[in-house]
Amino acid sequence: MKLPKPRKIIAEKYVAGLSLFKSRRSPIKLSANESALGPSPKAVKSYSSIGKGFVRYPDSDGTFFRKVLAKKFRLKKDRIILGSGSDQIFELVCKLFLNKGDEVIVPEYSFIIYRIYSRMFGAKVRYAKEENFKPSVQSILDKVSRKTKIVFLANPNNPTGTYLDKFEILKLRKKLRSDILLVIDDAYYEYINDQNYSSGIQLFSKSKNVIVTRTFSKIYGLAGLRIGWAYGSKEIIKKLYEIKPPFNVSRPALFAATQAIQDSKWLNKAINHNNFWAEKIFETLDEIGIATNKTNVNFFLLNFDFVNQSANQVFNKLANSGILVRQMDVYNIKNSLRVTIGNSEENKKFISVLRKIFNV
Repeated sequence: MKLPKPRKIIAEKYVAGLSLFKSRRSPIKLSANESALGPSPKAVKSYSSIGKGFVRYPDSDGTFFRKVLAKKFRLKKDRIILGSGSDQIFELVCKLFLNKGDEVIVPEYSFIIYRIYSRMFGAKVRYAKEENFKPSVQSILDKVSRKTKIVFLANPNNPTGTYLDKFEILKLRKKLRSDILLVIDDAYYEYINDQNYSSGIQLFSKSKNVIVTRTFSKIYGLAGLRIGWAYGSKEIIKKLYEIKPPFNVSRPALFAATQAIQDSKWLNKAINHNNFWAEKIFETLDEIGIATNKTNVNFFLLNFDFVNQSANQVFNKLANSGILVRQMDVYNIKNSLRVTIGNSEENKKFISVLRKIFNV
């Protein structure tokens, strides 16, 4: 009997941060850059209010929620598209623009999902070098060829936590050919407080060859509901709607996100919490001698080259103490771990266990 034969797709598989270790659930998960405080209570209340409404399909285009986003950020709602997480929008962008033989440029230590979707649609991925784990504008430009279709750039970047300032981003867009699409991932922009930094939407809200994505999976604490959005030119967004799956964002996600985006008090609380613990954790890492930068986001990239224990040793000892962090092997960042800033109790436990590991 002959069965249907799927086409061959040469792409890596996304490996999520562990939730389990040696068959037992870890009480402290610092491996996925999830929100330290969880969602706004208003978002939780709105989610709970859906009740019997689960029986109904959601608004396929999220019209009301797009109006809320447009008002909040002073944008045009017909240039907004919603996704089941921002990663679905990356997939739609690759599906819309890429053909076999096209090329995509990403920084060498960028979010792995960019290259997975690019390869899925037949493109070749070219890697631009980074300088001290910071994307290099010049290296990106040096990788451009006549086949280049898309440049993906998370700013700030995951998993390194570094970012390009507004002058560097504007230079990149200016130097790229106009027919190359620049996709800027704003997933962690809320955490940055630097007068030289601007989010993708602040810089490119009027651009026709830039798409900016945002997510509710990080600071807004709605990772389990899968909702993100993007802003681009009217022409590109219209084309994305032609291939967007119907009902791709659930009713609970739309209701919760509508409240989350309007709860500025909760957002500021989350930012203040992150800033406080970023300083505390950095002081501990610096005292131990673990190499890292002062973080601008809700996670640290730790390098263990200058201490007497390897990343694997520390990973296992943390896990055996009930703390899960992210291994960096899939990103080819040697002897390193990524650690999310958690809630107060989680951070205290992490600091305490790390000190015991290194006898500090």
